[in-house]
Amino acid sequence: MAAAERSDADLLRAHAAGDASAFEELVRRHRDRLWAVALRTTRDREEAADALQDALISAYKAAGSFRGDSAVTTWLHRIVVNACLDRMRRRQTRATVQLPEEGPHEPADSRDRVAERETRMVVEEALRQLPAEQRAAIVLVDVEGWSVAETATMLGVPEGTVKSRCARGRARLAVLLGHLRNPDAPPPVAPRSGSASGGGPASGPGGRSGSRSGTGEEAR
Repeated sequence: MAAAERSDADLLRAHAAGDASAFEELVRRHRDRLWAVALRTTRDREEAADALQDALISAYKAAGSFRGDSAVTTWLHRIVVNACLDRMRRRQTRATVQLPEEGPHEPADSRDRVAERETRMVVEEALRQLPAEQRAAIVLVDVEGWSVAETATMLGVPEGTVKSRCARGRARLAVLLGHLRNPDAPPPVAPRSGSASGGGPASGPGGRSGSRSGTGEEAR
């Protein structure tokens, strides 16, 4: 059976059995999305590249332990996100490299382009101010479109924890980005990192209301 015809699970099993090309094919299929998750989670290209490399090495070595309880893509995303969080905790990284513009659409004129770039920079800075766990949950659920259940599997936490982190992160973003709705209002002063909840309550960057956060979990 040709590699292109094999499922992700088939490729992972083939790799564990000694097929030298199977893991390469698996990475080729999913590298772009895994890279996007790493970049959006760390907000730093060098950190994202290192985290992705760490994650792929881990996946390469751990392929034989994959039990099939979730999709291979979910398993890979979990390893990537955990690698990102590990690096962020160790180095307490603050991103300094701006993400490139995505998509083929160009603004109508230079003033629109400048405004869009300024807005994107403000949004990125707001994301950087979220605790790492809240940022990871927001990226997976609100940016990448994974379900709460899938995100919980990736992060290795209960679904209620994902809901709580998203809710707190969204509320914090709503405060930090509130001036975008009212251009005449000055940007708010970000809450101190040592605030009582460690991250602030939540509501969504895309206007999505957070699911009930009555789990009692403090922001992590």
